[in-house]
Amino acid sequence: MKIKFPANYKNSTRRSLFHDRMPFILVGATLLIVFATILRVYYDTTRPMITLEGRQKCYFYVRTGAGFTEVRDSLVKKGYLASPKVFEWLARKRHYPEKVRPGRYLLENGMRNNVVVNLLRSGRQEPLRIAIQNLRNAGELAGLLGRKLEVDSAHLMRMFNDRSLLEKFGATPATVLTLFIPNTYEFFWNTSGDQVFKKMDQASRRFWTPVRRHQADSLGMNIAEVVTMASIVEKESNDNHEKPVIAGVYLNRLRRGMPLQADPTVIYAWNDYSIRRVLKVHTLIKSPYNTYEHTGLPPSPICLPSIASVDAVLNAENHSYLYFCAKEDFSGSHNFATTLDEHSRNARKYQKALDAMKIR
Repeated sequence: MKIKFPANYKNSTRRSLFHDRMPFILVGATLLIVFATILRVYYDTTRPMITLEGRQKCYFYVRTGAGFTEVRDSLVKKGYLASPKVFEWLARKRHYPEKVRPGRYLLENGMRNNVVVNLLRSGRQEPLRIAIQNLRNAGELAGLLGRKLEVDSAHLMRMFNDRSLLEKFGATPATVLTLFIPNTYEFFWNTSGDQVFKKMDQASRRFWTPVRRHQADSLGMNIAEVVTMASIVEKESNDNHEKPVIAGVYLNRLRRGMPLQADPTVIYAWNDYSIRRVLKVHTLIKSPYNTYEHTGLPPSPICLPSIASVDAVLNAENHSYLYFCAKEDFSGSHNFATTLDEHSRNARKYQKALDAMKIR
């Protein structure tokens, strides 16, 4: 017997099968979309973002008080971002706009998106190593720190002249250099002026041990006076072995009430570091730093002395020398004398050598 089906039987069957399979199709499509989204997120998160145009590394600075828009715009302006939109999307996903931290950050060519955002978000900046040494005055120190750090040099100079602030550290505007121990220090770029002072105070406390303080007391000098004498010794010689002898000469002069007659203080008074030969006319300048005219130590250090010079004063050689003069061979060493006659002979030899070299 032949069975007869309704005319729309096949279409009805197809619709029924499609209807039965619809949930599976929807689940499959959803999974495909989710999988594609995951792949896209993974790709955007892990693909290289930073492009440095041939350079392998560079430093990126985020100033104190900067917001996310400023950071993003700065990265875009410098051409560091391969995809600014992806950076912004990921940054917002990681809540970086609410956690912008200032600092100096090391970026590397080809850094992945998540690495860059995590770096900036964490505040994990690269420290700077700054050598604080061979400085003539507080102005040079402020200039050095102002060039290296975010803090402005003019702001530092105001702090260096703030009597109420310096009083907390036992210093005055004239003796502010005594708070700084020559060394190489690590600073974060966004270190504030207050943080600079705290760091230097900690270094000073470590340096001025009970032993060094006792040595200063034994000389009848305070820390500022030791550093002031050390600054003169620093400018008199580059020979660390000779420095304790020179320090001994100046201590002998101080004890006898004789003027120090230190040429470096006269040069400091003139503020002319091109002077190679101190003449009689130079010693006539009216200044508290003219140790030809005034007895005792000058009012403050004439430079930031090295640790070797400070220790040379604290461990000054005990001798009877009252005079010294540079050797005529220009070796940088000195001839020492106990009498003025002997010193005069040494001085004439040196002056003769200067004349021969036509040094005026």
